[in-house]
Amino acid sequence: MVSQVSRGSPNRFVKTDYEKEIGNLILRGIPRSELAQIFPPLEFVRLRLHQVLHEVGEAIKSAYFMNDGMCSVLTVQPDGESVEVGLIGREGFVGLPVLFGFRTSALRIITQGDGSAYRIDVAILKSLLPQCPALEIQLQRYAMILGIQSTQLAACNRLHDVEERLARWLLMSFDRIGNKNLPLTQEFLAQMLGTRRSTVSVAASILQKAGMISYTRGNVTILNKSKLEAAACDCYEIIQQQRNRWQSETR
Repeated sequence: MVSQVSRGSPNRFVKTDYEKEIGNLILRGIPRSELAQIFPPLEFVRLRLHQVLHEVGEAIKSAYFMNDGMCSVLTVQPDGESVEVGLIGREGFVGLPVLFGFRTSALRIITQGDGSAYRIDVAILKSLLPQCPALEIQLQRYAMILGIQSTQLAACNRLHDVEERLARWLLMSFDRIGNKNLPLTQEFLAQMLGTRRSTVSVAASILQKAGMISYTRGNVTILNKSKLEAAACDCYEIIQQQRNRWQSETR
């Protein structure tokens, strides 16, 4: 919990050990006075591989501030096929539709590995937001960042080769997890990239022969990030530049 300092400004707070462990960048970036209000109802939860946090058409009962690990944002077709249109890591939040008055999810949000998050009941979150204007602004800004990411990835999935898209995907995953070792299967990568498993195998082999990655069954290790950036399509840099541009405008 967050405890109030007995002397000085009533908005000054000291960090307890639990607060110091917060990995979510949105929570870390809000004033301590707001953190003191939002933190008590948060529930720290462990997330397991391929856990569905939100499903298409279902009511959003809980929202999640990602602490570590990563989630894929998937658009799902009527035949069950799905394609990734976004990634959420510790910089983000799962549950954006509720900020704008919507009750259901239009997308599937699924974890890509073991991780953790701070979960909060949607009704409680909505009741607290009027008292936490900085948090609300941060969540709205994140909605825009995730939106531009999804727009760019939609174009990427249509315009670029699988090899370029795989390099871009690995870089985006590394940025969110902070670990060069990624537990991934060809089948899962094929689903994320919207292509066939055999096509992913060929693309991964090309990157491996070039010394960019090491690929074994169920695991990818980034060996040379600079080479991987050069091999990725322009989408990776476009997303990075736009995010940095918006962040500079709000400082």
